[in-house]
Amino acid sequence: MGVKAYVLIVTTVGKETDVANEVKKINGVKEANPVYGEYDVVIEINAENLDELNKVIAQIRKNSAILRTVTLIVM
Repeated sequence: MGVKAYVLIVTTVGKETDVANEVKKINGVKEANPVYGEYDVVIEINAENLDELNKVIAQIRKNSAILRTVTLIVM
């Protein structure tokens, strides 16, 4: 069935577009958009299972321009 999640990201100032473009290259990331508001980027992930989701999130968090993430797993 798979797992779908949204990741909300806070980046360093001015890096929203760079982060969105970089994470789009990660397998499992279906969409990544810079946004206005409390968060700077919203990412949609589709993964086979929670283990795969964890791997995708770990890759995303390696980006040094990311200060904080919040992951929302769809029920």
